[in-house]
Amino acid sequence: MSATLALTMGDFNGIGPEIILKSAHILPSGSVVFGSIEVFEHYSRILGLPMRSDIRWENSVSVDPTEIQPGVLSPVAGEASMACIRAAVKHCLDGGCAAMVTAPISKEAISKAGYDVPGHTEYLQRLTASPHVGMILASGGLRVGLVTIHVSLSSIFTHITKDNVLHHIVMLYNSLRRDFGINAPRIAVLGLNPHAGDGGVLGKEEITVISPAIKESHVFGIQAFGPFPADGFFGNKMYEAYDGVLAMYHDQGLIPFKTIAFHDGVNITSGLPIIRTSPDHGTAFAIAGKGVANSASLQSAIQASLTILSNRQ
Repeated sequence: MSATLALTMGDFNGIGPEIILKSAHILPSGSVVFGSIEVFEHYSRILGLPMRSDIRWENSVSVDPTEIQPGVLSPVAGEASMACIRAAVKHCLDGGCAAMVTAPISKEAISKAGYDVPGHTEYLQRLTASPHVGMILASGGLRVGLVTIHVSLSSIFTHITKDNVLHHIVMLYNSLRRDFGINAPRIAVLGLNPHAGDGGVLGKEEITVISPAIKESHVFGIQAFGPFPADGFFGNKMYEAYDGVLAMYHDQGLIPFKTIAFHDGVNITSGLPIIRTSPDHGTAFAIAGKGVANSASLQSAIQASLTILSNRQ
């Protein structure tokens, strides 16, 4: 398979079309952008950004030009973004492209369009019938995986089981080896409670759940360590001594990650039959259509997908 990529437009009222146009120059020739010709011609015209001729601009969805309203939350834009994802996934599964890179969607817009999934990761899992998926945020040597992704804080405790923590340690380990080319990765596992429970005084999950999962991972030859208190771990830059970090929930891992690497971070979905990366930011409705969106994270996502493809081959 050639190293061509499939890109999805994202929410057309967000910055997705703009950052794709700004990043098109680094795409392998023959790559396919799944979106709307009307949308890309609109942003190309108002922002003065050309549509590269050796890229295939696939008209996956027809959009009435009056619906293009930068910064406006719209169920029409939500539906269009999901249609592009479906088209790109099918194209990749059929062997048309080696990997897919997704521009940001609005979770509220897709909900208003009638979808019951909280984001890309879960929708890709459904479309590919993948039993388990994981989210990894990466920038340089910092790689942060999550045990729970888009679930409410009140439900996190039901997901923090020994089997689930162990499963995500193994998934992160496999991704570090397969996607990042690290033969013997060292993984730091964070605690759930403040100060990692302080010996059970502030919570017992570290003793009853997380530590047993770490210990069991050693049976598989995995170098996993912890559980570490999350605040001190990032505050003291302990992550520099590890190849990957496993956080228990979304904000525990993503707040420090985005503080450190907001503009060049990449979101990678593990557990899929296809390679998928994305920028680590959202639709940025507040600056959509103004020509000021930073495309660095999307360009990092494009480069990451090509690196992962090379490592897997």
